[in-house]
Amino acid sequence: MADDPHYDVIIIGTGAGGGTLAHRLAPTGKRILILERGGFLPRERDNWESTAVFVRGKYRAPEFWYDKHGDQFPPEVNYYVGGNTKFYGAALFRLRPEDFGELRHHGGISPAWPIRYEDLEPYYTQAEHLYLVHGHHGEDPGEGPVSAQYAHPPVLHEPRIQQLSDDLEKHGLHPFHLPIGVNLTQDAKGGATHGSVCIRCNRVDGFPCLVRGKADAQVICVEPALEYEHVRMVTGANVRRLETGPTGRTVNGVVAEMEDGSEARFRGDIVVVACGAANSAALLLRSANEHHPRGLANSSDTVGRHYMRHNNLALMAVSKEPNDTQFQKTLALNDWYLGADDWDFPLGGIQMLGKSDADQIKGEAPHWAGLASPDMPFEVLAHHAVDFWLCGEDLPLPENRVTLDGNGDIHLTLDEKNNIEGLKRLQHKLRGMLGQLGMHPHHLLPHSLYLHKGMPIGATAHQAGTVRFGTDPQTSALDVDCKAHDLDNLYVVDTSFFPSIGAVNPSLTAIANAMRVGDRIAERIR
Repeated sequence: MADDPHYDVIIIGTGAGGGTLAHRLAPTGKRILILERGGFLPRERDNWESTAVFVRGKYRAPEFWYDKHGDQFPPEVNYYVGGNTKFYGAALFRLRPEDFGELRHHGGISPAWPIRYEDLEPYYTQAEHLYLVHGHHGEDPGEGPVSAQYAHPPVLHEPRIQQLSDDLEKHGLHPFHLPIGVNLTQDAKGGATHGSVCIRCNRVDGFPCLVRGKADAQVICVEPALEYEHVRMVTGANVRRLETGPTGRTVNGVVAEMEDGSEARFRGDIVVVACGAANSAALLLRSANEHHPRGLANSSDTVGRHYMRHNNLALMAVSKEPNDTQFQKTLALNDWYLGADDWDFPLGGIQMLGKSDADQIKGEAPHWAGLASPDMPFEVLAHHAVDFWLCGEDLPLPENRVTLDGNGDIHLTLDEKNNIEGLKRLQHKLRGMLGQLGMHPHHLLPHSLYLHKGMPIGATAHQAGTVRFGTDPQTSALDVDCKAHDLDNLYVVDTSFFPSIGAVNPSLTAIANAMRVGDRIAERIR
């Protein structure tokens, strides 16, 4: 690596933020280096095996973080080209306009963003088109204004989910087609056409896609960016620290540990961190030096703080009639996103999960001890399962934070009861409707395996907020363009920049923001 040239831009990480940014900057003609600590995910049968993915956690990073008590836990992180988008469910929602303003919750205040929904809206549209999002704007009455319709029609419901949608409408609710990023061409009945890349199977949610039909960052952004001769990617490069120049105002070295244990140093005019909220914060903290004794970009002492990951519940209901659905992730419901008739505070949203199978349910059985679980064989239960994801907003508390110990290991302090009353009420709403939705009313079971967690703190898939942006350098690490207040050439473009997280999957917002910041960087390097 000693003869590596000086790059115009170095991007650390290839997920929704870093991968999208590389795609945005590739056409500039500038020299771009992408550093990824992992490699390409192996394409093998285990990609679609529930036991391998969910029960054994074959593709989860073989590392442990520590909670506030010093106990180890396995975080839900994956280090591959494409980052966690290789395993995400590709549910690509916009935040609502209200999410960009201050919102009062039962548990406290969700702060306002330094930009408005209108500032990000054009990039939301571009992100939806780039990531092949299928949906229909206008079905969800609470969504914000849009400048263009989705480029692809919604993924049609299969019969059992269509019946669920009809039943919800009969109760005066407003279910809508979940916006999902898949390379799918449908026939008149919603089936995959002969030439469709996506085959509309039951492996979209939580599994890597063997046929490249899911719109992940590797397929959509990284590989197209690498077609430009001036864009280079180095895999197996675990960036350990960033070095600053004599004044401390610029990053002039990116130091990585390579797969063979050697150390490599890379140099670039602009350095962009996109390692995921926990690892980006850890990298900045680990890079402390005499100019930045608390870590890079951390004169405000906010780096690592305000960690968020949503208040999530994965739940399985049991349909009275068989549920033959394969591609189940097609419906969402946001009627109580901002409140309810009997509750003045936000509850959150409900969406479908991928369809449970017998192997997943067998793996869940130990988690159902003491619950009224159905007396059915696993195969029969799987045939009747209907799977839901409930998502509520947690709040950016400064004491919820990422820190490092003397060995450089990540410690995550988290208040797991942060603003959970809304989620409890959302679960109560769903439970109360089960009988009217053709479900057994007493069976709403936790789907713990979906969260890849041995304990609640391990559900880190929606991690955000640790390097927040803002207008005040005293209370934020980044400016409105996601450049560090303290440094002239350091940017952060993953979900670390979020001041609040709303109650929808954060990926589309990370993608749209990477496009927005990409335009600012492109103007600068020109």
